[in-house]
Amino acid sequence: MKEIDNIQLEFLKIDDYCDLKEAMVESYSGMPQAFWKEKHIQKLVQIFPEGQVAIKVNQEFAGCALSIIVDDAEFESMHTYKEITGDYTFSTHTSDGDILYGIDIFIRPKFRGLRLGRRLYDYRKELCERLNLKGIVFGGRIPGYHKYSADMSPKEYIIQVRKREIHDPVLDFQMSNDFHPTRILQGYLEGDKESKEYAVLLEWNNVYYEIPSKKARVKKTVVRLGLIQWQMRLYKNFDEVMQQAEYFVDAVSGYRADFALFPEFFNAPLMAENNHLSEPEAIRELAKHTSNTVARFSELAISYNINIITGSMPEVIDNQLYNAGYLCKRDGGIERFEKLHVTPDEVKVWGLQGGKELRTFDTDCGKIGILICYDIEFPEVSRILADKGMDILFVPFLTDTQNGYSRVRHCAQARAIENECYVAIAGSVGNLPKVHNMDIQYAQSMVFTPCDFSFPTNGIKAEATPNTEMILIADVDIDLLRELNQFGSVRNLKDRRSDIYKVHKSSD
Repeated sequence: MKEIDNIQLEFLKIDDYCDLKEAMVESYSGMPQAFWKEKHIQKLVQIFPEGQVAIKVNQEFAGCALSIIVDDAEFESMHTYKEITGDYTFSTHTSDGDILYGIDIFIRPKFRGLRLGRRLYDYRKELCERLNLKGIVFGGRIPGYHKYSADMSPKEYIIQVRKREIHDPVLDFQMSNDFHPTRILQGYLEGDKESKEYAVLLEWNNVYYEIPSKKARVKKTVVRLGLIQWQMRLYKNFDEVMQQAEYFVDAVSGYRADFALFPEFFNAPLMAENNHLSEPEAIRELAKHTSNTVARFSELAISYNINIITGSMPEVIDNQLYNAGYLCKRDGGIERFEKLHVTPDEVKVWGLQGGKELRTFDTDCGKIGILICYDIEFPEVSRILADKGMDILFVPFLTDTQNGYSRVRHCAQARAIENECYVAIAGSVGNLPKVHNMDIQYAQSMVFTPCDFSFPTNGIKAEATPNTEMILIADVDIDLLRELNQFGSVRNLKDRRSDIYKVHKSSD
């Protein structure tokens, strides 16, 4: 398969039908007649457009998910696929229902392995939460059962699958996405020979479900942050560093985090192989890994469905050395940021140059800013980003001593208060005895909030254990920032005296 430039999740349109039919035929090769007719897709799109989504890779149709809303009381007992779909008319769909019922979900064979099915399930979960439904239910096929049907019942087969003694690709995948079996449905899908027409009723419960009330309620937008507190240690090679990086990406994505934040110069251990060189030469050798590092992170962002902030790495452009990082989006997009303020030591030892690009980034979770370490100690920089609409500020950092860390930590907390935003900082811990100018590291990764009634009283949403390798997961509510902007005890953004002073970029 050619290089992936873009992955897009979008509402299904009737114009997609030909591609959808082709994809279904490929996906259900054991059931050659198992594809929806155009009239069925047209009806689904008409009655419940939000429930029908397609996923495309490089604009090519890769798969889709179809669903309806039903009343749980009507279908909590035994039922067939024909009954749940109203004899394929979808007359069972009701906007007043309380369960999202999965009608179909599939990924074309050539796009499997990219965790696209997981994205579709994640969309369903988010839709379920947004519509305040009890949960998601569907009848899951067990296509491997025909191999064992002579020796065991469907119940015994499912038990063996759950114990990992039998591999069923469909059921394994569904259970790995937090769906749990509740009962066996006999005669569920007519013509499903692989499953012997059995299915497993699978459920996912919405823990945020609230019994409908006539009182007004505000729907919140919650973003989950995953911070990696990286342990500096010696690695054999580039692949070993990226293997560790993938381990952490896998860990935070397992908690359905929207962002993974790595520290500044997280790949510095690779300089150990060039420790015989001078410091300026060694870091320029490290810069040769940057393009491959970004490419690997972009693959991980797509594969694990998470936006990755790569921390920072040395990068040589026009023979000038910069400290730069990349935002690798889960839709395949890649954007660059750079350190604007370099420390006296970075200039003296490595010959680093300060960058010039200052901007916000649009993501599927809102507008964010990224500043590298020392940049957070200059309040004008983050104020400019706040004026551009930033909600979350990410700060990858690297500090060797506790007093250096304290500068980053306290300045970051000040930025959260004065700019009415969330600030997430992530650093490295440990030591590198075989790397000059990178001997020791001190860090405590944290997530800061404004200080007002809707936020923690000390302005700290979450904090890692100091000097310990770990991940930190925290949810931040963007709508709370909107309320703060309008109704906060103090309003730092609104109450500035722009008639007396202003802050702006020199190029503006």
